[in-house]
Amino acid sequence: MDKGSGKVTVFFKPPFWVGVFERRWDGTVSVCRVTFGAEPKDEALYEFLLKHYDSRTFSPTVKVKQEIVRRNPKRIQREVHQQIQQIGIGTKSQQALQLQREQVKVERKARSRQRREEEKERKFLLKQQKRKEKHRGR
Repeated sequence: MDKGSGKVTVFFKPPFWVGVFERRWDGTVSVCRVTFGAEPKDEALYEFLLKHYDSRTFSPTVKVKQEIVRRNPKRIQREVHQQIQQIGIGTKSQQALQLQREQVKVERKARSRQRREEEKERKFLLKQQKRKEKHRGR
């Protein structure tokens, strides 16, 4: 008996939201990648599936070993809880803002370090110039 299934994974890959459509059929897998602009809502994703799924070009099929894995629901719940703890509390926009703050901080440190080095070099050259002037008797 042939058995088929599909799976959609949506994730944020800066600066866009990306959807990966995976279809399994009779021991083979093929995938398709779609780039969305803004974060797609469930309704928009469902509508996209209904209208554009047939027109998408999927990768060549790859044979996979089908495994039916029965997992303890409590273990799954613990793993989900651990993943949430690793990601942190806050919305995606809050996490994006935090990432932007960190990038600005790194850039600011680099600029200030460069300015400090330039100022140090300027002062050194000024000292050297004064020494030469004193040596010449001016």
